[in-house]
Amino acid sequence: MCSGRALRYGGARSCQAQGGPGPCRRRQLLIICLSSAWSVGVWFCYEYSALSLQCLDYSSGALTGDLCEDLCVAQKLVYKHCLYYDRGKKVIQADWRGQPIILKSKKESFSSYQHLSMLEEVETQDIPETELLLMVALEVKNALGLELSNNTMGPLWTRKKGPRWKAQVASMWSLLQQEEYIYFSLLQDFSKHVLRIIGSCGHFYAVEYLTAGHAWHKTLFPLENVMGPSLSGHRSRVRAIIDIALSFLDMVQHFDNDFSHRLHLCDIKPENFAIRHDLTVVAIDVDMAFFEPKMKDILEQKCTGDEDCNFFDCFSKCNLKIRKCGAQRANNNLQVICDKIFRRWFSPNLRGALVSLPLQLQLQKAVQECAQPGHTGATGHQRALKSLSELYHLLRVTQRELQGPE
Repeated sequence: MCSGRALRYGGARSCQAQGGPGPCRRRQLLIICLSSAWSVGVWFCYEYSALSLQCLDYSSGALTGDLCEDLCVAQKLVYKHCLYYDRGKKVIQADWRGQPIILKSKKESFSSYQHLSMLEEVETQDIPETELLLMVALEVKNALGLELSNNTMGPLWTRKKGPRWKAQVASMWSLLQQEEYIYFSLLQDFSKHVLRIIGSCGHFYAVEYLTAGHAWHKTLFPLENVMGPSLSGHRSRVRAIIDIALSFLDMVQHFDNDFSHRLHLCDIKPENFAIRHDLTVVAIDVDMAFFEPKMKDILEQKCTGDEDCNFFDCFSKCNLKIRKCGAQRANNNLQVICDKIFRRWFSPNLRGALVSLPLQLQLQKAVQECAQPGHTGATGHQRALKSLSELYHLLRVTQRELQGPE
């Protein structure tokens, strides 16, 4: 097992400042540490070393970011533990200046991302900003299927120049190869239903810490994390669930109507959402979220039956005459949320006698109808609007019935 001493060899001080063979010695010991971690499954050592390698790259000038100093020099950003690791994707919990945050990266290391070859061809900051903005726009179009104007690139390109300019562009390029980062960045100022980005260092970006839901949890989301001890009674929990359900409806309406294209969620489950203290629903994993143009490209595939047109929680119908899936999604975000989230909540067992039986039955019926696969085209759209309106109404009536002391 790697000792704490071995871990510190990948530490925060500048390798160049040490002189002599220090950098090579550190990297050699770090490789030994990584090998040990892999052979005995010591995840702490492995993940800590990944951030140590990040700091070696920062010290050498290969990457940069507004969190690098806190991570690699001031030690104000401290590793806690790994939350998720699969095929290179990392989700790490850390402590930043006394508050918990999440560090994310789609790939293993900075070198795993496509390199921007033009950076090797220039000695100074000679790449015109217009050319960089065009490259950013092309990358966004490739990732999300959206065409964006230069004046919308602010969250993705900070337009700073200085001694670390090449490292800044290289770091930006690694972040642009992560669709989730692009989503969160572009939607920061437009949506309360996505994670807030705190900063970045190289290919790692930091987002606010929220506890994800889980299918095995009785209420799907750990309400104790967002409710104080004084609000832990049954009535308060039920009120919170109603408020969260209304926030889900707000999110559905927001993703359907408030952007230039509808945003489709193709992996809807409690684990991909979290709840803020004000009971706002937040999408914390949008790897399987697609705007309409990209959604059409994904769905429109060859088929021999409808089952070939299923893409996780998004599906269309197979046109057997031309053996091709329709580009139009046959279901919608609301239908899947009713099926996978609301069905679990709206049963008599959850609310007991707090809500009148006729209202409970109405709400159950509305959820069951909403959860049924709909129709495509105008008929499906009208049906979704009707379900949305009915659920809004019934949930607000439920809110009024639940008013009053515990």
